[in-house]
Amino acid sequence: MLSLRPLVTACRDPKNGLVNVFWITAHPESRSLNGFLKREGQKALRSKGHQVEESDLYAMEWNPVVDAASYGHDPVERLQVAAAAKSAHAKGSVSADIRAEQEKLDAADAIVLQFPMWWFGMPALLKGWFDRVWHQGYAYGRRGPNGEWVGYGDGFLAGKRAMVVVTMGGPEHMFGERGIHGSIDDLLFPIQHGMLFYAGAEVISPFLVMGSERFTADDAEVALARLRERLDTLQSATPLQYRTQNGGDYENFTLRPDISPGVTGLSMHRVRRAP
Repeated sequence: MLSLRPLVTACRDPKNGLVNVFWITAHPESRSLNGFLKREGQKALRSKGHQVEESDLYAMEWNPVVDAASYGHDPVERLQVAAAAKSAHAKGSVSADIRAEQEKLDAADAIVLQFPMWWFGMPALLKGWFDRVWHQGYAYGRRGPNGEWVGYGDGFLAGKRAMVVVTMGGPEHMFGERGIHGSIDDLLFPIQHGMLFYAGAEVISPFLVMGSERFTADDAEVALARLRERLDTLQSATPLQYRTQNGGDYENFTLRPDISPGVTGLSMHRVRRAP
């Protein structure tokens, strides 16, 4: 598989394992369970000596709307979003708010993406963050040294870890393989595989808080204890075993017929371990 790892700048200290964590949150209420887990989770990281950079999108009043101003584009001319973004990135003329987020990503060793699941996905504000920050020329549309397109297992997040922290109002059985809401693995696939792994991150298993609408203060403390344990293994946990784009399993961006024959659905893009 081709690698862009020489392009990655990280802040990891090889002597003591300290890392720079970029924590992105999208919840409108700081007194919520999400707010509690965010504050205490970040406190736990800092207590171990790690650096934490945060983007609280609601507190920042983040602009989620892709527009001509984001990429210094003349509004009189027709806006072709991908091309305008790629050109602006090359010229260094993307808007200041986008560039600030990209600088946080560039400096991070690990990314924590925290949000409540609303209507089977992330809040619109967070989706708008991805729409503007994950633009062509920065997050995709790049080629490696051998001319191959970069993606799914390599890219601008290569060498970095990522973990999703998600709260859900419904109980666990609703998100199981036979649950009425669908498998949580499938619901998070567009985020974990399509956004984070596509960009090259090593994605570890998500931290899930189910049934959160019925949580008591004691339940919140239990969830926090679990989160602290997960944060302790942020750099050592085994990543989700997605198939890499350029690792030989795909031909013309399609899974080879001899790989997982008869398997349908999103699970075919994960490496199956021998029983």
